[in-house]
Amino acid sequence: MPLEMKVPSPGESITEVEIAQWLVEDGDYVEKDQAIAEVDSDKATLELPAEASGVITLKAEEGDAVAVGEVVCLIDTDAPKPEGVEPSKEESKEETNQPASEEKKEPAKTENKSKTYATGTPSPAAKKILDEKGIDPATVSGTGRDGRITKDDASKAIPSMGTPGLGGRGSERKKLSMLRRKVAERLVAAKNETAMLTTFNEVDMGPIFELRKQYKETFKEKHEVSLGFMSFFTLAVVRALELYPDVNSMIDGDYKITYDYKDISIAVSGPKGLMVPVIRNAENLTFRGVESEVKRLALRARDGEITVDEMTGGTFTISNGGVFGSMLSTPIINPPQSGILGMHNIVERPVVKNGEIVIAPVMFVALSYDHRIIDGRESVGFLVAVKEALENPVELLMDNDVKKALEL
Repeated sequence: MPLEMKVPSPGESITEVEIAQWLVEDGDYVEKDQAIAEVDSDKATLELPAEASGVITLKAEEGDAVAVGEVVCLIDTDAPKPEGVEPSKEESKEETNQPASEEKKEPAKTENKSKTYATGTPSPAAKKILDEKGIDPATVSGTGRDGRITKDDASKAIPSMGTPGLGGRGSERKKLSMLRRKVAERLVAAKNETAMLTTFNEVDMGPIFELRKQYKETFKEKHEVSLGFMSFFTLAVVRALELYPDVNSMIDGDYKITYDYKDISIAVSGPKGLMVPVIRNAENLTFRGVESEVKRLALRARDGEITVDEMTGGTFTISNGGVFGSMLSTPIINPPQSGILGMHNIVERPVVKNGEIVIAPVMFVALSYDHRIIDGRESVGFLVAVKEALENPVELLMDNDVKKALEL
C-alpha cells in the first residue's frame, strides 16, 4: 500500500506552506530521508525529506498552498529499486510523445484549411486587445490568412507611447514566495499599526578601527572567528537596553511587556530574502560569543538551513545596511518589537576634535521606534548611549581590560 506523505508542521502557529520547488519528478525512485521538495512557510524555507524509499507520485504542483497535514505525495514502498538509469525510458517517452504531437498537428491543419474568415475579422486574442483599447477592427489591416487580424496586428495598432529603443522590452511575472509575502505583510503592518518615528546620530568609528587593527589577527588566531563590528554594536545595544528598558519592551493590547533578557535579532539577506535570526541572551555573551553566534546564524541563513525557532522571539533588532553601501535610512520596526537600530556605511568625514577639523571614519546610525511605548527622551537617550559605547569601547564595553574582554 502506498505511503501517504503529509506536510509536517514547521512550527507553532503555522497552518499552511507553499510548495516552492519539487526536487524530484513524478515517477522517480527516492531514498528514505532524501530531500524531495522545498516548502515555504511564512517564516522560512525548509526541505521536505522522503519518509521511505520507493517510487514517488506527486499530488501537488509547485506554487500550491497546502495545509499542514495535507497529503502532497505518495511513495510506493513495494516498488523495486532500479539498478540504473534505463535508456529506454527517454526513448519510450519520445516515441509516446511523437505520435501524440503529430496527431494534434494534423487535425489542426485540416481545420485551418477548411475554415475561412471575413476580411478584417480579429482573432479572439486580437479582439480582446482591440476592445480594451477601444480600437475599431475596421481601421486595422490584417496580415493573417484571408486578411484576418492577428494578435500582432492588434498590438501594432495601439498608438505608440513613445519611440522604443533598440534594447529588449521583455517582462516576467513571478509569484512571490510565501516568505516574501509574509515579510511584505509584516512591514506594511508595522507602518500602519505603530506610531513609528526615527532618530539619528553619528558615530566616530576611529576607536573601534584602532582596536580591530591591533587585535583582529590575534583574535582570529585564538578564536577562529573575525573580530567584526557586529560584536561592538550588539554589546553597545545590550548596555543601552539596560539603561533604557522601555526600548526592550512590547505592546500587547492594553499592556506593556518589558523583558529582563536581551534577545537581539540580526537582519541578514539570505537566498530567499530577508531573514532575522536571533542571538539569545546577548547580555551573557562576550565579544567572541557574539561573533561566533553571528557567523553561525549567517551561514545557516545563507545555506537555507535556518529554522523557524531561530528567527522567533527577538526583543530588539539590528540591521546593517552599510554592507550594501547605504549612507542613511529609516529602518522599519520588526513587529512586535518596539525598536530597531540601523547601521550604515563608514565614510571618512571632516569632524571637529579639540577645536580642530580632522578626518575620521564616521557612521550614521538610526533608531526607529514605536512612539506609543517609547518617548523621545528614551529614544534619543538610547541612541546616545549606543554612540558613547562605540566611541569609548575600552571603558564602557571592555571594563578597561581589552585582552580580558577579547579573551586573549
